[in-house]
Amino acid sequence: MIRILLAEDMHMVRGALVALLQLESDFEVVAEVERGDRIVPTALHERPDVAIIDIDLPGVDGLTAAAQLHDRLPECRCLILTSLGRPGTLRRALASKVSGFLLKDARPKELAEAVRRVRAGHRVIDPQLAMDAWGGAESPLTDRELEVLRLTADGAEASEIAAMLHLSVGTVRNYLTSVVAKVNGRNRVDAVRIARESGWLI
Repeated sequence: MIRILLAEDMHMVRGALVALLQLESDFEVVAEVERGDRIVPTALHERPDVAIIDIDLPGVDGLTAAAQLHDRLPECRCLILTSLGRPGTLRRALASKVSGFLLKDARPKELAEAVRRVRAGHRVIDPQLAMDAWGGAESPLTDRELEVLRLTADGAEASEIAAMLHLSVGTVRNYLTSVVAKVNGRNRVDAVRIARESGWLI
């Protein structure tokens, strides 16, 4: 029996996935969570074999949670199931030590097979996305620039970002100017859009 933890914040989607997974005679969904910051504590308690994780979760994003889970419970394999099918997102997922990356429009049979293959120690990646990622561009932004851009995307003003990161307002503005230039954006809003579409910013 393959014990599964499912992390998905949309109630209807989560319910449908649980029902789908329970149709497989060798699957048991032992836990459901709707927040990324509940993944590790729940997994440590339930000890699942596979964690199926969406990326866009409240609390902590799915890729951060997957990396934390790999560190705390390495025997639990992580399978990312997402609608964020971008090359940059796949590269971030692989850097987070996930075992699988599947898009939500995959067929039910593909999901079941991916769970079994991941549990057996194999890596499963959507083939078209893997090809796109092979030729895609790496992020030109530093970790600090991404942090500043992420806070900007959340609606924070330069003064608020400065306070949160213990920087001067001028330094924050310099980071944002650098970000816009590096991604060839017209302005900050355009830079956020470009970074998201490239999978550099979630």
